[in-house]
Amino acid sequence: MGCAHGKCCLPRGDGGVRREGGGVPGGRGGSTLGRAAVPGAGLTLEYATLTVDGLYPDSPGRETQDAYLVATRFAGDPDLHLFAVFDGHGACGAACSGFARDALPRLLLLAAEDDAAGGGGSLLATDPAGAFRAAMVGVNEEMHAAPAVDDSMSGTTAVAALVAGGALHVANVGDSRAVAGVWRDGRVAAEELSWDQTPFRADERARVKACGARVMSVEQVEGVRDPDAEGWLADEGDPPRVWARDGLYPGTAFTRSLGDLAAEGVGVIADPEVKTVEITPAHLFFVVASDGVFEFLSSQEVVDMVAMHQDPRDACAAIAAESYKLWLEHENRTDDITIIIVHIRDAQNGVTKRTPAAPGRR
Repeated sequence: MGCAHGKCCLPRGDGGVRREGGGVPGGRGGSTLGRAAVPGAGLTLEYATLTVDGLYPDSPGRETQDAYLVATRFAGDPDLHLFAVFDGHGACGAACSGFARDALPRLLLLAAEDDAAGGGGSLLATDPAGAFRAAMVGVNEEMHAAPAVDDSMSGTTAVAALVAGGALHVANVGDSRAVAGVWRDGRVAAEELSWDQTPFRADERARVKACGARVMSVEQVEGVRDPDAEGWLADEGDPPRVWARDGLYPGTAFTRSLGDLAAEGVGVIADPEVKTVEITPAHLFFVVASDGVFEFLSSQEVVDMVAMHQDPRDACAAIAAESYKLWLEHENRTDDITIIIVHIRDAQNGVTKRTPAAPGRR
């Protein structure tokens, strides 16, 4: 996770069934295959997960700060299936990501039930963006109040994808990411399902500055570079970070987060951006992953690797191995890596379309 805080050592439960595997050190999950029917849309989802613990030579006993969630038949509805990844940061990042993993589905269900009780129907059906906003803001508020979680300078990202019949709703807070693989012009193309919320974005940079934040890289804070320059390059040097006007904190490389009271004070908010797409026969799969994957791999590169494998377990392992390798080529450590890959298959014949000649979804 991109922040200038310390790292975590608090206990956290697993975010789903995880088994040893993945082909890289610390790989967990990815060795089992899950399936879920979406009868209202005539689809079957086939999914796999994988978490790889980060390599931190200075902290050999460090626990992963990532968490994930797979909730099929969400709210008891066979057409609702929820997939989410959380990437913690700060000294209590593991506790924050675990808290968010447990609280989000409960509050998302509560938001839907409250609206239905008022006669408006389920909010997940009538206003999924509103349901996600209420739930994620609620997670943030509960985390602040939780005595067992110190989120004063710790927090977590959250990216959640909800399959709702023939629609896919994606809510994002932070710099984890969701992307779909879509058959387009004879190839599998990446379709962004979320937008990284970082100071690289001019709109997010302006928003946190309006809240009193400074936006600078570590080199700028230390006086190595011009503090007023804004020509940051994604692949060069330290990224732009969010700092308090009068202090060397919080130093986050993202502009939205759950938890993290210190960052919230300078505009790092918990409001998600939500995107809805119709699932068409061209949508072959989607990926939900932490920035341990996307730090050195583009969305298109990830999609290309998924498209090379029929089995999502193999794709998880290949992406994790490549991400791990690239981290070590650039730094002396790796971040935690968490991936969920969901293949979208036709319920009738169980396969996806992969060639231009294939009619419809196969």
